[in-house]
This record gives sequence, C-alpha cells and structure tokens, in this order.
Amino acid sequence: MASEEFARSAPIGVFDSGLGGLSVLQHIRQTLPNEALVYVADSGFSPYGDKTSAEILERSIAVTDFLLSKKIKALVVACNTATAAAIKHLRLHYPDLIIVGIEPGLKPASLLSKTKKVGVLATLSTIQSEKYHRLSTQLSAETAVEFIPQACVGLVDQIEKTEANAAHTRLLLKGYLNPLLDAKVDTLVLGCTHYPFVAKLIQELTSAHIPDRDPITLIDTGKAVASQLQRLLAERDLTSSNSDTPHINAYTNGNPEKLKHACTHWISMPEDNLSVSSFST
Repeated sequence: MASEEFARSAPIGVFDSGLGGLSVLQHIRQTLPNEALVYVADSGFSPYGDKTSAEILERSIAVTDFLLSKKIKALVVACNTATAAAIKHLRLHYPDLIIVGIEPGLKPASLLSKTKKVGVLATLSTIQSEKYHRLSTQLSAETAVEFIPQACVGLVDQIEKTEANAAHTRLLLKGYLNPLLDAKVDTLVLGCTHYPFVAKLIQELTSAHIPDRDPITLIDTGKAVASQLQRLLAERDLTSSNSDTPHINAYTNGNPEKLKHACTHWISMPEDNLSVSSFST
C-alpha cells in the first residue's frame, strides 16, 4: 500500500472494544474539525481487558481490515488494551498507514505528582502488558515516582451498559480508589479510554474520601492522541481541506441504538451528520 494512494478527503478510522473510544473521538473532532471519521465499536467482543494478547491482536487486525475497506487514510487505536497488545504488530502489518495508539499517560503523571505516588487505573490486560511494565519501570528509575496499578475489573462493563452513575459503579470505584488514596496518591492515570466517562464520579469519590487534601489530578491522554494525529497528517500533507461539516460513520457488532445514544448524548454529536450501522467481522 503506497502512501500516495491515500487522499486528503479520505476518512480517519478509529476503533475501540466498545464505546470508550468515543472519548478519543471527541478530542479528534475538536482538534481536526474538518476530518471525516469512521468509528468502530467492537462491542461483540468487549471487554478486551479480559482477553489474551493473541485474541486482542486477532480482533485488532480484523477491525483494521474492515476500516481499510472504508478507504481510511489513518488509524487511531482508541483503546489502551489494544494499543499495548497489538499496535507493534499493526505497524508492521500496515507499514504505510498512519497509526496512532493510546499511551498510558505515565510520563505526564510523573511530572505532575507532588507526592511521587501515581495511581494507574487500567484493565488487567494493560497492567500485565510488557509495554506498561517497561515504561513504568523506566520512569520510576528516572523520576523516583512510584506507580501503583489498579485493575478496574468490571468498570468497562458498567460503562458499556450506560450505567456510569449506577450504585454498583460507585461501589466498584470506591473499592478501586480508596486504597490508592490511602497510599497518598495525588495523581490518577485514566488508563482506559472508557474511564473519562466516569471522571466526574472519580473526582466526587476522591474528594469525599480525602476532603482535607487537594483535588486529585486526572490524566486523560485523548487530547495528546489528537495532537499527534494532527502532526502526522500534516507531515504527509493529508490534512483535509473540506470546509463542510464532515460526516461520521459509526459501526458496531453490538447494539446500534446504544452506540447512537452514546454518540449523541455522551459527546454531543449532531444526528444530522451521523450514521450508525451494524457490521460483522
């Protein structure tokens, strides 16, 4: 696939295991408002966090091939778990395609933490990945910051069920957050793209648990992903010059109505410029 085959007017492909990648899509829309977008929610195989690396890679390749059939000019892996398990292989498999993944946000967190203790909220798969282990070990050695990982089992499921503010979600988060706060963590990395959708709840729960301390700093790397994508498109002269409001095509192998609701209510996407369809792969 030669790079000159990509067109400026071609869409950008974005995928996640489900609805979480919409948090990244929102930053892309804000940073690159003239770009057409194709979003895939692989909800039929969600969550990725309890899958093996081989299973995640297989799904990542299948979804990427589907997006390439839509003639995308760039790919955003809007999933921390898929990035950790598959992005190296995707870049080898599709060498001419711009591919941007989600970095864990450990470096900015290490620079902001005053207590030198950073909590990392993520899926079990992300925390167990070689990528996370290598980066956290390296940064700890360089900065003397202690990274305390917390696998948030079940949290993605709650968000996928659009129950971000349900009593069970609050109970889950309390169980995950309180030990980190008791360990004097002052910065929390949102190590899954689903988690920005419970950021307000996290702030509420942390403030209630430590009322006499400064508010916890939350690290969401979605904006950095959009900026990196913007830079890479400009480098290849692939930035869209379209002046009309671009269309967004969204696909899911889960519930299309749930995806449509998340698009229009969670990130305020106008229905006139949105199409939601089912896909099977």
